[in-house]
Amino acid sequence: MRRRLLVSASLLASALCAGGAVAADLPARAAPPVFTPVPVFTWTGLYGGFNLGYAWSHDRVVTRALDGPDTGFTRQAIAAIGFERIGLDSGGFTGGGQVGANYQFTPGAGLVVGVEADAQYTDLRRRRTGSGGFVQPIGGGLTIQNDFEAEARGRLSTLGTVRGRLGYAFDRVLVYGTGGFAYGETTYGSRVDQVSTCANCPGGPVVVDAVTTGGRRGMQTGYAYGGGIEVALPATSVLNLFGAAAVTLKAEYLHYDLGTRTIVAAFEQIPSIGPARQTSVSRIRTEGDLARVGLNFKFGVD
Repeated sequence: MRRRLLVSASLLASALCAGGAVAADLPARAAPPVFTPVPVFTWTGLYGGFNLGYAWSHDRVVTRALDGPDTGFTRQAIAAIGFERIGLDSGGFTGGGQVGANYQFTPGAGLVVGVEADAQYTDLRRRRTGSGGFVQPIGGGLTIQNDFEAEARGRLSTLGTVRGRLGYAFDRVLVYGTGGFAYGETTYGSRVDQVSTCANCPGGPVVVDAVTTGGRRGMQTGYAYGGGIEVALPATSVLNLFGAAAVTLKAEYLHYDLGTRTIVAAFEQIPSIGPARQTSVSRIRTEGDLARVGLNFKFGVD
């Protein structure tokens, strides 16, 4: 009886040892992986930055004589110097800054609306000159030779806009159209120097100098429209100088139109030998194009 108990105990101990060895050979149960969602980029937030580009204008000047008794003379003078219709086209580099805000309806890919205001210095200026003359009969076989030297100047020194933006985001790439209000400071001026000589007048040659000047400087308003593409870089970019949530690079085109201004040129004789000639009026249209690149620092949700 005792022997049977000992044998049973020995067999039980062997079975337990074998089971433990098999269990030790089984792989350990691993903990389930922790799911970490990948952040989805959104264009929603405020931003500010800088821009640099090139602008070219298509300014046009149309000059005509005002109705009056001496309109014929003034019209001949304008034709002699070739200033009936001239271009003050110019081109130059621009630089400035912008601020704005975007709202994206669905993060990742989706519709984006926004507003942006910008201002930049522009060095758009042009100077045109002309010269000419004609002979004016005054009766009795007498004639006057009229010679002219003319100058027209135009400049756009600043340009700014306040525009809405509407685009579609493909994650970190935004394609958009834009349009709104535009303003700029313009300076326009004209000057015509006239020398009238009566070589066969009684008593010897008679020379009369005259000058016709006109000008205007101030703010003009109009509209601008265009489009562009903007790409968001990670917050770790070396371009992130201000610790922004993201840095974006953009390329943009705008067309601006600041409307038309009217300048009346006044005539003055030196010395005065009679009624002043009729003055002229110039209508100047200011419009052009702007292509630029920009760097924006986005503040808000990245």
